[in-house]
Amino acid sequence: MSGHSKWATTKHKKAVIDGRRAKLFAKLIKNIEVAARLGGPDIDGNPTLYDAVQKGRKSSLPNDNIERAIKRGSGVGADAVEYQNIMYEGYGPNGVAVLIECLTDNKNRAAAEVRLAVSRHHGTMADPGSVSYQFSRKGVIVVAKADGVSEDSILEAVLEVGVEDIEDRGEQFVLTTDPSDMVAVRTALQAAGIDYESADVEFISGMPIQVDADTARKVIELIDALEDCEEVQNVYSNFDMTPEVLAELEND
Repeated sequence: MSGHSKWATTKHKKAVIDGRRAKLFAKLIKNIEVAARLGGPDIDGNPTLYDAVQKGRKSSLPNDNIERAIKRGSGVGADAVEYQNIMYEGYGPNGVAVLIECLTDNKNRAAAEVRLAVSRHHGTMADPGSVSYQFSRKGVIVVAKADGVSEDSILEAVLEVGVEDIEDRGEQFVLTTDPSDMVAVRTALQAAGIDYESADVEFISGMPIQVDADTARKVIELIDALEDCEEVQNVYSNFDMTPEVLAELEND
């Protein structure tokens, strides 16, 4: 897991996300709309929509918003919107690689937002392919630690369904799978009575680089600025941090 992913856990613990709830909801709604458009409005028959709805519910997205998003995505109603998925590549401070995933109905607006955020935070845009080659799509499932939930119990539940790695991250376990196995793993966890916090397909770097605290702060500022952009859905990076650097940032 990247330093960005580790820091995201800390951000949630510090409740930074509360100040961004409106933007978070907007991004969750977009994900639901796109999932409904691509796979249809039947939650049980559309695994991508199921995961998008579950993520919305776990983030306290109101049910009315979820239902309207499904209708819009499936083309029901006059306000149906069609979004385009665009990936931008760039470099942050000290050459840290950054992948920026946008979901937008206006490509020019998305490009302008991304370029402005990158240029203002010590970064540069990169040519297509110059960064993305080092990232692979992976299914990432986060399970909160709870009574009866241990690494052994998770392994027992998912032994037959293709988990590549389980990482103990303090208050959570993070499971990495091939994207094609993510639904099977999620289903196996549910069948074993193990709840999960989130299940997403993410881009994980195979070439992580360790950074010091100063560089980490600058990269995190860049990522935060990008995540504040309405057109940006996700940001992925290859920076990593030692426990000592993470602890220093937590104490800032």
